[in-house]
Order: sequence, then C-alpha cells, then structure tokens
Amino acid sequence: MVVKLEVINELDSLYNRAVELITEQLNNGANTFGLATGGTMLPLYEKIRQSDLDFSNCISVNLDEYVGIAQSHPESYRSFMNTQLFDAKPFKQSYLPNGEANNVQEEAQNYENLLKSLTLDFQLLGIGENGHIGFNEPGTAFTSETHVVKLTESTRKANARFFDSIDEVPKEAITMGIASILRAKCIVLIAVGEKKRAALEALVYGEVTEDIPVTCLQQHPNVIVLTDLDLSK
Repeated sequence: MVVKLEVINELDSLYNRAVELITEQLNNGANTFGLATGGTMLPLYEKIRQSDLDFSNCISVNLDEYVGIAQSHPESYRSFMNTQLFDAKPFKQSYLPNGEANNVQEEAQNYENLLKSLTLDFQLLGIGENGHIGFNEPGTAFTSETHVVKLTESTRKANARFFDSIDEVPKEAITMGIASILRAKCIVLIAVGEKKRAALEALVYGEVTEDIPVTCLQQHPNVIVLTDLDLSK
C-alpha cells in the first residue's frame, strides 16, 4: 500500500507536523485546499490561527455541510469554519455546500461541478469510528461524487455533543463523494484516540472495501496519515 503512516505520540507534536505539511504545500505552490471540520481539527486550526501562514491567494473547499440548518447556525460547518479559521486566516475564496438550498440534489451537483473546475492540491481528512470520510458512510460507492446523504444514527450520536440534543442534529448532509476526495493530489488524514483504532487498522492492514470507506485511500498515490496510535503488529 502507498499510505505513509506517521505515528506521533504527543498530540502537540502531531498537530505541529500537520501545520508543517500544510506549510510545505503552500511553499510548493498549492492553491486549492480541501478542508474538514470536527473536533479532530480544532487543535490544528488553532495552531494555524497562531501561525504566519497566509492563504489570501488561495481557495478552500469544504468536505460537507448539514442540510436544513442555516449557515448562521452556530453548528453549521460554515459557522465552524468562520470561527475556527476563516475569520483569522481568510482565503481568496471559500466554498462549502449550501445546506439551505431549495433543491439540495441540484446543489450537490453544482458543488461537484465546482470541484471539477478546480485542481484540488491538498485534502485534509478526519475519520469516523466506522471508517467514514466526509459523510461517506459504509456502503458508499468509491465512484461516488458529491451527493446528499442520510446520516446514520451512529454519526448523529457522535455529533450530538455539539447540539442541545440529538433531536437537533440534522438527518442529512451534502458531502463530497469518495471519487471527489480521491482527485486531490495530496491527502492528509488525522486520526487520534482509541475510538479511531479499528477504522485506522482497516486502512493500514485491511482489504479495500466499500464497507469501510477509508480503505479507498489505499488506492491513492499520496496519502499521509498522522496518528497517536501505535498500529505495529
């Protein structure tokens, strides 16, 4: 497999390494950055806010957005990105799917068309406990492009901590598809904590299967995984 695994036990050092990789991308002329949300990304974005990195000539595209909540909602991914990154480190242009669109299927297609008009130099990923990337749940075709997905109960429960109750967690999202993600020239996946072990072991040691979406990364020529988990066998 071509996935490069970097095990860094100390989390501060792990996130420093992530900033280093992004800095290398900028220095090498990367212009379009695929970004992710979620708790895993909070320490990274904090470090970027405190850095001297300049994205003012760059474009960002986000993996996903909830359907049915306003962009101004504090738990929308647009709000997350504004608070955690864009307010301090603005990009020339920043794109997220519009979860408020009247026709979300059409919005998904429009977003995919946007992605195809760009060259995605770098994609940042987290990983779900069940191996999902973006909101591509188990069973998602590796040929999938940007689409509307019904969120599984396990994913909704994992995200419920950000809402007052699970009843407030949206049931659908627009997400970049697996094929959309794999078009990126370089992919960096951050996976920290024991809850991610099974999914990460599937990536490193398992077979490529749509039952565990993250295993698709075995088919990509330039993937770096940063983790605090010792996966040696």
